[in-house]
Amino acid sequence: MEIASDKAREAKQVTSKKGGLKTIPFIIANEILEKVAGYGLLPNMILYLIYEYRFDAASGANVLFLWLAITNFMPTLGAFLSDSCLGRFRVIGFGSIISLLGMTLLWLTALLRDAQPPPCNPRIETCKSPTWAQLLLLFSSFALMSIGAGGIRSCSMVFGADQIDNPDNPKNGRILQTFFNWYYASVGISIAIAIIMIVDIQNSRGWVVGFAVPAGLMLVSAVSFFLGSSLYVKVKANKSLFTGLAQSMVAAWKKRHLEIPSMDHDATYYHLKGSKITTPSEKLSFLNRACLINNPEKDLDADGLAVDPWRLCTIQQVEVLKALIKVLPIWSTGIIIGVTISQGAFPVLQAKTMDRHFLFGLKIPPGSFGIFSLLTLTIWVALYDRIIIPLVSKLTSRPGGLTYKERMGIGLLISCVGMFVSAAVEHRRRAEAIREGLAQNPAGVLKMSAMWIVPQHCLTGLAEAFNAIGQIEFYYSQFPKSMASIAVALLTLGMAVGNVAASLIVSILDHLSRRSRNGTWISTNVNEGHYDYYYWILAGLSVINFCYYLVCAWAYEGGEERKIWDEDGSEDDLEIDRVSPMRIHA
Repeated sequence: MEIASDKAREAKQVTSKKGGLKTIPFIIANEILEKVAGYGLLPNMILYLIYEYRFDAASGANVLFLWLAITNFMPTLGAFLSDSCLGRFRVIGFGSIISLLGMTLLWLTALLRDAQPPPCNPRIETCKSPTWAQLLLLFSSFALMSIGAGGIRSCSMVFGADQIDNPDNPKNGRILQTFFNWYYASVGISIAIAIIMIVDIQNSRGWVVGFAVPAGLMLVSAVSFFLGSSLYVKVKANKSLFTGLAQSMVAAWKKRHLEIPSMDHDATYYHLKGSKITTPSEKLSFLNRACLINNPEKDLDADGLAVDPWRLCTIQQVEVLKALIKVLPIWSTGIIIGVTISQGAFPVLQAKTMDRHFLFGLKIPPGSFGIFSLLTLTIWVALYDRIIIPLVSKLTSRPGGLTYKERMGIGLLISCVGMFVSAAVEHRRRAEAIREGLAQNPAGVLKMSAMWIVPQHCLTGLAEAFNAIGQIEFYYSQFPKSMASIAVALLTLGMAVGNVAASLIVSILDHLSRRSRNGTWISTNVNEGHYDYYYWILAGLSVINFCYYLVCAWAYEGGEERKIWDEDGSEDDLEIDRVSPMRIHA
């Protein structure tokens, strides 16, 4: 016994030497540099596809929408792998290496002469399309960057919290809060730097240098992370929540032929020792088969545990699945706003045709106008947190001000306004191009100021500030503690589905409009196309989606407080911390 206790004491001393604030610079450096590199590539990518790879505007936008969809889906896969088998350190490490490989491949597409179609002048000759090998190299770089980003973004924040989460320290809560504040601040600053610095380098120094800088930053990101390897606390992988959800569904399906006993019937349901929840809820009762003990001798072992967890689940697992299913209708309302938020490619083409001079003669690159969305989001959330909430709280007697569902609805309504503004501005811009005789000249610059497209960016940022943050807080309020990680995963999954929907909308409208007498709406020459019609379609879909949300919000049953059911039997009410806007981009 003394030997065992000595070994445990030695292990605890070794563990105590690891982690702490000294590891945070390595982790945050990895996150910052990956964000600068990753987000810096996106704004101008539509121009790269059009001018270097001969994509038209519609097909180029579709490639970017699908790239965003994969990137938004990958954090969910990364979270599953880190929780169930690999652990967070390995997932972040693999993600850093894979991202570096993807950015290196993208740099090679600009560096190697044979990696692109040969240069040509489309006005006087027929340009060659890219070969399958050239497209394979390009799309491989996109796929690798998406996979790598998913590994880093799914685990970085939680891995950092692992280093300083010491329950024995009375100041643990304050230390964690400080870490989250710095983490969020670093993410916001890195995105702002990416939108301004990387885009400017690409415009002034060309694609070779413009892609080499992100690749170099990603190399430094990977090296900085691995330099701290010996200092990290590396929590071992455990059973994943996703596995529990899958087990509940499989168990309910395997026992689908069993009759569901009424709640007043003396049925036995499986729960761990000490749990206060001994019967499942009546909602979605068909799932209760998953935790119903049909034959104790066959279903349970000598210790009272399930023999086959894929045939018998705990009541908590079933209730977790029910909680997820209940929010799916409201979650689905975030798909269309995901479409509107991801409209970053076409505004770049619009801005390229307009006078982009700003204050003091400063000329803003076309891809940098997205900074106005980020600034609006950040400024508004700061004002809302410090000024609006106290005022609204006095009027409504609610400490949180507006409810989560009210915030989500306001965000959807603002997104409708944003699409109407986008359509009106594009209608004015196209009319000005025709009046100035530039309809056939996509390289011409209008006298119309590009500041006209700033309001639509600001409205997009404001809509995201309300809806996306409201979504995260809503999921946090409705899920058990064990499902906290699902909140952000649901948001990114909604964005991923929105990106796919955006690609489908562009493809359908492009196909149908090519048959019309007026020509394609989504033309590579924005002066010839009808992007205003495209925006009107999105505005109409946004209005329909807002009405759909009102129905879902009205029909949803659930309070604003989160109830946590733990297997140890404890049940607590927790206040939900307001979520930083930077978590959306994490």
